[in-house]
Amino acid sequence: MLKILGYGAAGLIALLAVIWWAIGPDYRAALRDMPKGNDVFAFTLNQRDIAFRLLDAAPWIMRSRDIDAGGDVKLLPEGEPLQIDLDMDAYFEKQRAAALIIIHDGRIRYERYGLDFRPNKRWTSFSVGKSLTSTLAGAALQDGYIESLDDPVTKYVPEFIGTAYDGPTVEDILKMTSGVDWDEDYGDPDSDVRSLNDHVPEEGVPQLISYLSTLGRRSEPGEQFYYNSSETGLIGLIVSRAVERPLADYLSETIWRPYGMQQKATWMIDPDGVELAGCCIQATPRDFARFGLFVLDEMTGIPSGEIPEGWFETAGAQLIEDTGEPGWGYGYQWWTFEDGSFTADGVFGQAIFVDPNRDLVIASNSSWTSPVGRVDGEFEERDEFWAAVKTAIDNETGLTR
Repeated sequence: MLKILGYGAAGLIALLAVIWWAIGPDYRAALRDMPKGNDVFAFTLNQRDIAFRLLDAAPWIMRSRDIDAGGDVKLLPEGEPLQIDLDMDAYFEKQRAAALIIIHDGRIRYERYGLDFRPNKRWTSFSVGKSLTSTLAGAALQDGYIESLDDPVTKYVPEFIGTAYDGPTVEDILKMTSGVDWDEDYGDPDSDVRSLNDHVPEEGVPQLISYLSTLGRRSEPGEQFYYNSSETGLIGLIVSRAVERPLADYLSETIWRPYGMQQKATWMIDPDGVELAGCCIQATPRDFARFGLFVLDEMTGIPSGEIPEGWFETAGAQLIEDTGEPGWGYGYQWWTFEDGSFTADGVFGQAIFVDPNRDLVIASNSSWTSPVGRVDGEFEERDEFWAAVKTAIDNETGLTR
């Protein structure tokens, strides 16, 4: 009997060993140091490294909805390697970079991965997703689901009648100039941006609407810029109600499939089953880069028909000059710069940088040591990197800017 038990124990150990090996390195790392809850700002650095690549594969953290790909994949041909006057090994280490892709004139000029990340895997976007959400607002405008950006928010979300959101227009929300009081302090567990996730709404009321209805006003609509992630959630709510389907489905229909994204992406959803429109699209780095190319194509005469003509010329313009961040303006959920370039930007080092004048896209995913990269200087270093890339391209083309 003991001999039989011994064989059984050995077989069980062997089976567990096979399962442990089969689940792959990402899941093994997750099981060694499982993130607690879904507040990524409270995760350790190691837990963030794990979670950023597994958010959509860990329903105990968050649930997600698929963004289906399909059809002909947009090819990304290789170009000559770009000669950048930087120590790229040191840059990758300091940025804690997971992926970096530079596309110039439609060709990949640089591509590299770190943190044991792989090209065919998905990484989360954080607020890079805001720029995709605003693009869906453009698509809904083009398709006639949204009549005008001058429409009041309450036309699409009448639950806000009598609240601080009774007055702002759709465009006010796109520019984050609603005037509604909001605290976006990632380091404060009691700030609005972190409290929303734990808010318990009244029965039958969606969490986002319930929380936003409690907020007061800081200024009149259209007067001041206040960065407010929940307002991108509000844009998403307006779009999804207008088009009468989930944002993930609408993104798949208007951009992901028609433009030729290579792989399925996912979008995290809130407790009500609604996409977290201000963040949390998981996609491969190459598909994030393809979205940057989609923007360039729309701006350079290859429109898809799904976005209003001239949309990105406005969305990527410095509609707001004073954002509190020197040199950084704001458009329709894009951070903008004086030279005509603009970027989708997410905490912990996610970005899709678009420079129409240079036909340039830089897509990056990272795991910075702090949300906005101010503690160890990653934010400033990335600015310097973008400048070095632009200089390298200008040196090639002989342009003086």
